[in-house]
Amino acid sequence: MDRITPAAGKNIHPVTSGTPRVPEQTELLGPFDYIQTRTVPLRPEHLERNRIVAYNKNSNMSWAFDLLRTQVLQAMEENGWRTLAITSPTPEAGKTVLAINLAMSIAHHTTRTALLVDFDLRRPRVGSTLGLPMDKALNDLLADKAPLEDVLVNPTLPRFVVLPTREPIPLSTEVLSSPRVNNLIGDLRDRYESRICIFDLPPLLSSDDAITVLPKFDCVLLVVANGVNNKKEIEDCLYHLATANLLGAVLNKAEPEKRSYY
Repeated sequence: MDRITPAAGKNIHPVTSGTPRVPEQTELLGPFDYIQTRTVPLRPEHLERNRIVAYNKNSNMSWAFDLLRTQVLQAMEENGWRTLAITSPTPEAGKTVLAINLAMSIAHHTTRTALLVDFDLRRPRVGSTLGLPMDKALNDLLADKAPLEDVLVNPTLPRFVVLPTREPIPLSTEVLSSPRVNNLIGDLRDRYESRICIFDLPPLLSSDDAITVLPKFDCVLLVVANGVNNKKEIEDCLYHLATANLLGAVLNKAEPEKRSYY
């Protein structure tokens, strides 16, 4: 990720296995307590291969996500927002990698909890990118085969919870527009006041999935890939996002600028 730019025409602040269970955080419990959430250890080598750098809070590669985190949280807190959608014009823009790193950065460096939900029902990648076992996932929750507490996962990072999707879900547009999904979003948002819910959505121009579900979220972040997305695609996205609270656009896959340290 290279830099964060404001959205044109917006007056919102710019944002250029048998696993053990431990308690999930509530307002009355400590920041490292979890209730009925599976804990799954992550493999650092797998994360590194998938460009997940914010897991290690001491990594000198995570500064860009920390900057993004600060800008996103400032805008969300000022407006009382708790749900953030992340999308891109087309596939391969790096939106899932950015969503994971941003959620980890929020969990690492703030008193907030971060919940990351894989809502890219046609091409889910959050779970596989993190290397999570997905014997229970959003698929089972929507099919009434598992309750919410059985599909949430804590990847051994305090204040970070994931709701993965194991495999593509048929009729994804209809599912995302259903009252069931609307109630799920509300439940995830309202259960804990300190929680920031991040939803990894499908690309905006690849189907009508993202357009269908976007009105259910407080705000949205657009991920644009250098050398992948052209001006016309970005303009088309801004047209579709005209009524959304667009925090801004993140330019991804650009050559990193030389930084000085102190």
